[in-house]
Formats: sequence, C-alpha cells, structure tokens
Amino acid sequence: MDSPRWLPLESNPEVMTKFVNCLGMRPTWQFGDVYGLDPELLSMVPRPVCAVLLLFPVTEKYEAFKHEEEEKLKGQPQDVSADVYFMKQTIGNACGTIGLIHAVANNQKHLEFEPDSPLKKFIEQTSKMASEEKAAFLEKDESIRVTHESSAQEGQTEAPSVDEKVNLHFIAFVNVGGQLYELDGRKPFPIVHGKTSEDTLLEDAVEVCKVFMARDPQEVRFTIIALSKDSY
Repeated sequence: MDSPRWLPLESNPEVMTKFVNCLGMRPTWQFGDVYGLDPELLSMVPRPVCAVLLLFPVTEKYEAFKHEEEEKLKGQPQDVSADVYFMKQTIGNACGTIGLIHAVANNQKHLEFEPDSPLKKFIEQTSKMASEEKAAFLEKDESIRVTHESSAQEGQTEAPSVDEKVNLHFIAFVNVGGQLYELDGRKPFPIVHGKTSEDTLLEDAVEVCKVFMARDPQEVRFTIIALSKDSY
C-alpha cells in the first residue's frame, strides 16, 4: 500500500502560526522569519525563542551525509533524553506539519492551548508511543490533516500538486534538558548537537544551520523560522 501524501506546506510564518492556532494553540507565541545569520539580524528576532525550523534542499550531498551520520550513530549511540518528543515521517510532504508538531510538543511548558485543542490532544495521546506509532497515529488524525490541507493552500505561492516531487525538507531544533536536538522525521532518531539554553537556542541552532548551508554552498534555498513569544 502506498504511503499517504499531503500537499507541501509553504515556509511562511503566518501560515504556520495560523495552522497551529487553528489546532488550538493560543497565539501567545508566533512563528517569524529569521532574515539573516549575523548577530545584528539575529538580534531583531523577538525573544524568547523556543524552537527553530530549517527548510533546506535535499541534495545528493545531503543524502550522502545523512547516510554516513546514521551509520556512525548506530555504532555510537547518543544519549537522548526520554523527554524528547520525536516522530517519524511516513506521510509524503508532511515534513512541515511534523516540524511544527516537534516544535510544539517539546515546548508544552511554554505554550498555551485551548481546552479542546486537537493538537494538544494528539500530543498527549501519542507522547508515550514509539516514533513509528506516532507516525501511524498522524495518518489517522483527521483534524490535523484537514488543517494541513487548508494551510497548504493558503500560502503566497500556488501550492504544488500532491504528487509533485518536492525536494525541500523541514526539520526542527529544540532545547530539551539543556541539550540542542535536531528533529527530522526522515531520520531514525533525534540528533544531539550539544549544550544549549533558553537564552542561546536561536544562536546555537543557527550554528548547526550554517553547517547545512556549508555542505551545499551553491544552494540558496534555505529558510530559517523561529517560534518566538509574541511581542508584535
């Protein structure tokens, strides 16, 4: 049986904020663009930041690196906190939604939800599941699928068709227990990137994003989005 496919979500912070708000997350935190990587531009990002999303091109160089990283870490297992919420991606083009779930699920102590929030309910129901079980549960979650479909059609650019090959991918960076985690549903496990803090998460995540960019220097299709406390 073919795995389900969704429409790709645009890397548009307004669309993302509306998406999580439609699923019952209160707008006390908002997604916003990170316009550049130098300290001056990073200082313009509203603080605090509780999650960073990276949209990047899946190239041959990246796929080769991903395979090497996976093999290396299978032989040298990382120390991953049991508190990290991580899910696999089994739905085509759902990486935007999975990135948002990773950003929200690992920051429940900061974020606020409506009492009947479908997103909060999904996170609570799946929190103890294995990453593959979470993925299967998302395939059956109608409220998230319907919201994803309407959000995917709301961006500023025309949404590609479900079957169109999209070679851009979303991942999330979060702070859990003072460690910086990269959460990518195409990988078998979270990737630990060392120490971080609530105050330095944006800068620490951006350092990892720079490594992604350096791996494909001829590529320009990188977008960084931060989940910040609303100060607008």
